Amino acid sequence: MIVAIDGPAGAGKSTVARAVAGALGVGYLDTGAMYRALTLVALRDGVAIDDGPELAELARTHPVSLEGGPGGARVMMRGDDVTMAIREADVTAAVSEVAAHPEVRSALVARQRQIMEHGDWVCDGRDIGSVVFPEAEVKVFLTASVDERARRRHAELAARGERVDLRVIRDDVERRDHADSSRAASPLVVADGAVVVDTTGIRIDEVVTRIASMAREVAA
Repeated sequence: MIVAIDGPAGAGKSTVARAVAGALGVGYLDTGAMYRALTLVALRDGVAIDDGPELAELARTHPVSLEGGPGGARVMMRGDDVTMAIREADVTAAVSEVAAHPEVRSALVARQRQIMEHGDWVCDGRDIGSVVFPEAEVKVFLTASVDERARRRHAELAARGERVDLRVIRDDVERRDHADSSRAASPLVVADGAVVVDTTGIRIDEVVTRIASMAREVAA
């Protein structure tokens, strides 16, 4: 069984998907982390983020791997644990442009399908239910207001000791929304058959319970 959770930046996809996977006792794949890991390596190696073919080659020659059990995983790239590094501000600022390249998406979608070929998974991203696994048994589109998503990102950065103005973060969220929804390759859309869940003002545990219940009903 595949549970596909899509949505815009800051909607709570990773937090919810990880918790749902833990509740169901199945694997968790954060596809956004794969794009972030590729972006991180490109920045470190000096690969231009507007060079789609070179980025795709980097993705193929240095595949991202995820290590860990149900409900969580470490993101590994070239033998290094980059789980925390991929959440840094410079990666966040560049990842939408990297992910917009059709060549990059093709390379990473192939890797995602390979990882989830066997077993049960909860997977989150921008195009899981629409492109990667349109046959997923459970499809959810998480969303929240721009202000709510900006506050969450601000709190995440503050918890790591990074001080960024909330207005700057809000502008970045809006920029990423536009980039994700208007790109030519796999734009952010509500997949056919997806249940839309607005998480504004709703506790994470309530969202997790709802999605886990949906998955259990399908699996019954």
